[in-house]
Amino acid sequence: MRPWVRINMAMSADGKVATANRAVHTFGSPRDSRHLHELRALSDAILCGARTIEETGATLGNGGPTFDRMRIRAGKAPRPVRVVVSGSASISPDAPLWKDRSSPIIAWVSGNAPAARRRLVASLADEVWTSPGPSLDVMAGLQWLALRHGVQDALLEGGGRLNDAFLRAGAVDELHLTWCPVLMGGAHAPTPFDGIGFDRLQDAPRPRLQSIRRHANELYLVYRIQPRP
Repeated sequence: MRPWVRINMAMSADGKVATANRAVHTFGSPRDSRHLHELRALSDAILCGARTIEETGATLGNGGPTFDRMRIRAGKAPRPVRVVVSGSASISPDAPLWKDRSSPIIAWVSGNAPAARRRLVASLADEVWTSPGPSLDVMAGLQWLALRHGVQDALLEGGGRLNDAFLRAGAVDELHLTWCPVLMGGAHAPTPFDGIGFDRLQDAPRPRLQSIRRHANELYLVYRIQPRP
């Protein structure tokens, strides 16, 4: 009873999603941008971590009339709900996301987030979901989205720590990776899956390659992630 979850990330040839100082975070081609908006057009909800939203200035927008028509053909609502995820309820009220009210904005926070921060987030978002435990329970949040908003397809757009939390919870079904011809370097540059990770190889998911396409010097890979026992 949870939505189908896709992760979409563009990464450098050495596996980075931004420079070590996070000053550069967009480096894909216009084709990669189109791919992102195609996935958004097929989704009932778009989820993104608060830090990623702040750093990139993302509004999680639809991309224009072409993708509006794509949503209509797919039988989707005019716009997806947008979900800001912050266990600590920490996000700037000046983030560009809050100025774009084209579709509902939902905030996910944990039960132990400071009350003052939760009140601030509640004043910004259209709705707030509070995780029932002291930490953020992503599976419970997904089930809530399905029951409360009828979400069947969700797109997760990072960052790496949030992707890691979803992966460890067994809440990722499909992984879309755009492999871009650039080398970032940097021991502390973020990757598609940061955070806690897996200590043992036998616990790590082993995605199955579904498709691979080439556009100019970029590779577009789609993996299916089987649920772990």
